[in-house]
Amino acid sequence: MFHIIRDAWKIPDLRKKMLYTLMMLVVFRLGTFIPVPGLDKTVLANLVSGDNANSLFALMNSFSGGAFANATIFAMSITPYINSSIILQLLTVAIPALERISKEGEEGRKKIAAWTRYGTIILAIIQATGLYFGIKGAVVSTQHWLLSYITIVASFTAGTAFLMWLGEKITEKGVGNGISMIIFGGIVSGIPNGVYGLYENFKAGSLNIWALIAIAVLALAMVAFVVFINDAERRVPVQYAKRMVGRKMYGGQSTHIPIKVSMAGVIPIIFAMSIMSFPATIMSFINTTPTGFWAWLLKVLSPTHWFYVVMYVLLIVFFTYFYTAIQFNPIEIANNMKKNGGFVPGIRPGKPTSDYISRILSKITLTGALFLGLIAALPLILGMFLNFQISIGGTSMLIMVGVALETVKQIESQMLMRHYKGFLE
Repeated sequence: MFHIIRDAWKIPDLRKKMLYTLMMLVVFRLGTFIPVPGLDKTVLANLVSGDNANSLFALMNSFSGGAFANATIFAMSITPYINSSIILQLLTVAIPALERISKEGEEGRKKIAAWTRYGTIILAIIQATGLYFGIKGAVVSTQHWLLSYITIVASFTAGTAFLMWLGEKITEKGVGNGISMIIFGGIVSGIPNGVYGLYENFKAGSLNIWALIAIAVLALAMVAFVVFINDAERRVPVQYAKRMVGRKMYGGQSTHIPIKVSMAGVIPIIFAMSIMSFPATIMSFINTTPTGFWAWLLKVLSPTHWFYVVMYVLLIVFFTYFYTAIQFNPIEIANNMKKNGGFVPGIRPGKPTSDYISRILSKITLTGALFLGLIAALPLILGMFLNFQISIGGTSMLIMVGVALETVKQIESQMLMRHYKGFLE
């Protein structure tokens, strides 16, 4: 990976793109230190890492590079854009008119992208409003509530809108996917604090040297495992029949349909975490000490309880199947193959082919779901045994490794394009 980046640096065009991306990420990091007027950051910091810590807020803080805990303009990070993209993707499958628009080529993609931006602003206003009324203890002055509401909601929404623009500029003029790069930058910026936290616990005697070595080895093993599964795929062989068109013969070639093991990515983990964090999020908005049933519910839905881990993994498996079924349609794949004269060797075209692909997809999805569950649950299980909260969770690691691999592949493809001499030389 490093030699690819080194070789890319020698190409002037790619060097400009890489420098542009770095400068945009510097702008993003500077924005994480601009505070929102009228907010007390100690209250928000307590929601992330204090006694009332919430895993959903911790994930938001991780994506924003610590901006949420510091009560800055980028506190909501790019999460409204992610939610808007997911909603549009689900609606595209559910509404035939949207599906037709998405298949109209470049014009269709532009329309979907524009609607995603509008949806981002609407969701950002709703999320900022929810944060304002939910974290009233963080509002410094409540005498002029309308003025403070407009100021705080406008600051949060403007921060998200600016990050959306920043991500699109990185995609257009830089290297990699801009939105992914912003999330990647936010997560990576939290690694030094995580390492310092381990050092502080080691100094205080909470962790011994063997525990530190175990954490380091486990982190490296998880990275290697994520890289392996991220690139793993099941290739379904496809053969195209030969056909005569005039005096020329077409077809006859062999190819394959790649079915990725981790097709759903980190979306199932985000969905599962949102549902598991919902009761704690509601209780954090209500400034009262829970008793009776609510106290018991918060206890079993705490990340340090075994019931939370079991339910978390089961929800990840469910959402992996759900999201994969939306993304990959075996019936459509089989029909397209039949129209173009393609078939799977030994399988009849049409319904038998779609049934065959569905069986393979079901097995592959189960493997991917168990992988996501293991990656997400491992830091929680390790934290339960060591009595220490791991700052970099499975979601963060999946995003970091996935974005790094995708960016390197994009750089490599651009290098290959620039070194290709064609048939004239």
